[in-house]
Order: sequence, then C-alpha cells, then structure tokens
Amino acid sequence: MKQKVLITAALPYANGPIHFGHIAGSYLPADCYARYMRLKGRDTLFICGSDEYGVAITLSADLANRTPQKQVDIFHKINSDFFKTLEISFDHYSRTTWPGHIEPSQEFFTDLLNNGYIEEKTTDQLYSEKDERFLADRYVVGACPKCGFEEARGDECPSCGASYEATDLNHPRSKLTDAPLILKPTKNWFMRFDLFKEQLSKWLGEKNWKANVKKFAKNYIDDLKPRAITRDSSWGIPVPLPNAEGKVLYVWFDAPIGYISATKEWAKENDQPQDWEKYWLDPETKYVQFLGKDNIPFHAIFFPAMVMGQNTPYKLVDELPANEFYNLEGKQFSKSSGWYIDLEDFFTHFTSEQIRYTIAANAPETQDSEFTWKDFQMRCNSELLGKYGNLINRVLVFAKNKCDGKIPPLGSPNNEDQDFLKTIQELTSQAAQSYESFHLRKATQIIMELAQAGNAYFDSKKPWVLAKNEATQQEMFTVINCCMQCIKALMLISSPILPKTANKVAKFLGEEKILTKHTWDEIAAYSLPENESLPTPEILFKKVEDDLIEELILKLKSAGSSL
Repeated sequence: MKQKVLITAALPYANGPIHFGHIAGSYLPADCYARYMRLKGRDTLFICGSDEYGVAITLSADLANRTPQKQVDIFHKINSDFFKTLEISFDHYSRTTWPGHIEPSQEFFTDLLNNGYIEEKTTDQLYSEKDERFLADRYVVGACPKCGFEEARGDECPSCGASYEATDLNHPRSKLTDAPLILKPTKNWFMRFDLFKEQLSKWLGEKNWKANVKKFAKNYIDDLKPRAITRDSSWGIPVPLPNAEGKVLYVWFDAPIGYISATKEWAKENDQPQDWEKYWLDPETKYVQFLGKDNIPFHAIFFPAMVMGQNTPYKLVDELPANEFYNLEGKQFSKSSGWYIDLEDFFTHFTSEQIRYTIAANAPETQDSEFTWKDFQMRCNSELLGKYGNLINRVLVFAKNKCDGKIPPLGSPNNEDQDFLKTIQELTSQAAQSYESFHLRKATQIIMELAQAGNAYFDSKKPWVLAKNEATQQEMFTVINCCMQCIKALMLISSPILPKTANKVAKFLGEEKILTKHTWDEIAAYSLPENESLPTPEILFKKVEDDLIEELILKLKSAGSSL
C-alpha cells in the first residue's frame, strides 16, 4: 500500500495580497515537497485555503466600506489566482467561510469543553466607546508598561522588545481612530493550555525537528497558561452555547481546523465524502505542516493541544519544517510603507520559474534571508540561463545538427564517460535526499552542480572536434548520449522547483509524459531510447537586462522613501 502523505500550508489571511515573504515561508517549500512526494509515488494530498475570520477583517472591511464577506471574497480570489500563477499545486484550496467549516470548528470547541479543557471567565478587555466595540491587540497602541515608549503595540514594544497583554498598556488608544480605550468587563471562554504541558512536552521531545523550531516551541510550553479562544464579534464561527450570543471563536482557534474542513470539502467535491478520514484518521499517515516562523506557536503548541483534547482521533503533525523570515532588500515587506513588489507588475517582466528558483535558492531555512533585485538578476542570468539553459540548448542543438536530430547510441563509454554517468547518479540521489529533508537551498545547489558538471564534460570532450573525423564519430555519439542522460536527470531533479521548465525539457527529449506517468526512481533508472527523433529545442530562459533591474530598484526606493 502506498504511504499516505498529508501536506498542509499555513492558511493565508484574506485581508490583503500575499507577497514573496509568504511564498518563501511556506507555500513554495510545501509545493516542492508535494511535487517530490507525488514523483516518489506516494499517495499525496496537498491542502490549503484562505483564513477569513477575525477582527482584522471587520475593521479593514469598515475602512474599505465593504462587508466582511465582500472583503474576504476579494482577497481570496486575488491570492488563489496568484498561487495559480506561481504554479502552487494545491490538491484543494478552500476557505474558512465555506459552510462546512462551521461543524468541525464547533465540534472542537464542544469536545474540549466537555472534556474539561475550557472554562468560562469574565475579564476586563479594552473597549472603544467611540467605535462601540472591543479591540484586538493589533489595533491597540499605547505607552509601554516597561520602558514608556509612546507608540508601543498591543502585544509587544518595538523599542525595548517587551511582551505583555494589551490591557497592561498605559494610555491605550485605538490604532485606527486614536480614540481612548477603557477597560470593560466581558465574558469569554478560555482553553486550559496549561493542562497539556506534560503531554505536549513528551510529544515534542519525540520530534526530530529543526533546533530553532523545537526551542521556540519548548519556550512556549514552559510558560503555557489559559488563553481566550472566543471574541466579542458577529464575524466568525458562533460559540455553540445557549448563553453565548455575540460571541465567536477566536480566529486563531478556528483557522487550523480549516485544514480538516478543507479536506472534507475536497472529499465532498470528489463525490467521496468519507475520503478525508483516510488521511486525518489513519495513524500511519505522514502529516507535514509548512509554515513561517511567526506561526510556530499555533502549529507546534496550540493546535496539537486542541487535537489532543478531541474525542475524534485526528492525526497530529509529524513534521513541522518552519522557515525564518524572508525580507526585501534588507527590510521587511510592507505595503503600507511602499516596501513591496507589485506582483501584477512583476509578472509582466518575469516568469514564475524565475521567482520560484530564486526564492528556493535563498530559502530562509535556518535564518532570515532576503530577495534583492541584483541577486535575482544573477540567479536568472548566471544560473538559469548560463548553466541550466545553456547546457540543454547547446547539447540539443548539437544533436540536431550532428546526430541527425536523434538520440545517438551510447556505444562503449570510457572511464571519463563512466565517471560522468556516476556523477549524474550521485547528484540525483543527493537531490532526492534534499527534497526529502526539506532542504530547498541544497536542492538548487545540486541542480546547478549537475548543470555545471554537464557543461564541463561537454567542454572537455569537445564533441565538435570529434564530429569532424569519421574515426571518432562513435566517440562523439557516446558523449552526446551521456549529455542527454545528464539533461534527463536535470529535468527530473529540477521538476519540483521548475515544473514548467522540466516539462519543456521532457518534451525536448521526446518524453512529453514521462514526469506524469513515471516515478522518480523509474525516471532516474530510465535510459533514453537510442535513435529516437528529437523535437526542435527552444530557448528556455531570457536574459534579464541591467536597465530593467536598475529601473525596478529605483522604483522600489522611490516608493519606500515617499511615505
């Protein structure tokens, strides 16, 4: 039986367009892993969707003079369209406002309540009399209770780095209207996360996760306390109790349940409504959750505790390859300050393959990394065009001209040829291990190492010289056959990162369906059929010109300095 692999990526908040930082944090790594798993012949399901509830939605909708539903409809479409442009291969992309999300969310709450993990409490929370609403932390500013900084955020001070509750701020006010806030009692329900300390510690101790992820999670376990899981609002999943009018589940509570409800929607749309159980209720399923650094507590601590408190035996996450932050030219992406890349404009100049490769090559796997226009240009020109594209074009054009447009016979490879073929096998195996262990940066390095090895072999063997002499014709055929095997391997190992390009290369080799009909291991062992006619190759990548890059750098700096 095929191993089942369930892959989820953190639900993007439908309150604005996603950017390359989000893509680097979870969506590209998840997509490459899903593509690799499918190639390995695993029973793979890749699930995601829009996170659409919360106070942030209602406030931004008010500012835009829209209903919350209209607000999320707009950004759900913008983001799902962008994922398609970037070739993110979700098996299903859902949303938390679909009706089927209500039942599992309320079921989670009810089980936790009945099992003694939820308590009702009345607490003082910050309230805006002007807006007639309670305000979430992110919409509160005030003076830091530790250092006195006047523009401290609702949960953290950017000046001294202190963390605190919003109710601890001095002189709190609304971030949106500057109205003063008062403390007002309100009833909410709190989950007793402190009751899961021992269970979470034991479970976490068994995980072989990245050191930074485990350390981050362990620090949260040590300080776990009851946490509010409801809010005063009309926008959200209603709390399923008779005395809870005007109360909804806190967005961070219902959002991860969206992985389950999205899988249910996928099964329903495939006319197999019980198929979700094959992934979520089978302990043999391998469950991998991709996310950015800021989502570690919710996926390594809070959601696992929520699952542990259920009567239904949902699958707990096995792997949590969280990435660090991905910045833009040394600073955080920020639309409000103009420090961002307009994606619609980006794709008028460049392709999805170019940005997928660049992000993978600089993936923030163990520390923060960044996108820079100069590095992007170098990746496109020196690596994709200069190494990868150059090898494929020069070999296939040579075969077209000197091998009658066919794959020549391997003949009798000498020691140098055999060493090259061995290098191809070794790098293919190393690439597989890189994908298996969530190391995209390493995978891109191996792709370029293989392309460079192919170029060096072609140069050292000088097939253009061998082609001039009839006595060395077979030797020339051997060289080109070996180069073809290198191109086939390059196609294979690059396909999770460069799916469109890999499919083009497969077509150039006369093997248009190979990546969809065969597994990684089958393709790696496959010998291209000798004397097979080859289609005419095309240029894979275009040069990124200096003047365009300079224009885009200037545009970014101008926008960032004008606000």
